[in-house]
Amino acid sequence: MPFWKTVAVILKKDLRVEFRTKEVFNSAAVFALLVIVTFSMAFEPSAEQTREFSGGLLWVAFTFSAMLGLSRTFAREVPNDCLQGLRMAPISAAAIYTGKLLSNILFLGLIEAILLPLFAVFYNVRLWPVAPQLAVIVLLGSWGLAAVGTSFAAIATNIRLRELMLPVLLFPIEIPLILSLVEATTAVIRGGETILAPEIWLRTALGFDIVFTILSLFLFEYILEE
Repeated sequence: MPFWKTVAVILKKDLRVEFRTKEVFNSAAVFALLVIVTFSMAFEPSAEQTREFSGGLLWVAFTFSAMLGLSRTFAREVPNDCLQGLRMAPISAAAIYTGKLLSNILFLGLIEAILLPLFAVFYNVRLWPVAPQLAVIVLLGSWGLAAVGTSFAAIATNIRLRELMLPVLLFPIEIPLILSLVEATTAVIRGGETILAPEIWLRTALGFDIVFTILSLFLFEYILEE
């Protein structure tokens, strides 16, 4: 089967399953919303403090909710030996990875797009003037989280406590990406009032995304064999 046709089939299957059950979306979105609401109730920062903390608050919520979604990437393939069927099918491991990666990017992007307006309401932050820049940051963040998370979700599939082990495996690798996203988001919301321009952090995030996507494409065949 051609590469992109395989990718489209896997992506379509994941989207159909998710929109039928809403298993990943509901749990991840509710968890992220709870984080945002909890922080808003825990303290009442001033407008300047809110802009200063905005990047950290947003990406704490996004990252932890992403863990819930990514942990189910291959877990839904375990019943009825569906994962074994994927391994035995005459398709490339890179195509499987790409299909799963695209579905995870879509899910994470959708959750983030829904939560951003809620964040603006709870913290009284004007995000609309910087919406294009935030859209780029969210895309790079979703890509990076999904690029590494898809591979590590496959590694953790056969681990009994995979929901607990995935963050342990994933967070040390994602630190450069998360730091870049936090700094870029804060810089954009504060109107560039930071030491380094947002573009520097965006380049760092883009480099991270490209490097780990290429590595995963080459290594995913060995990951599946394990």
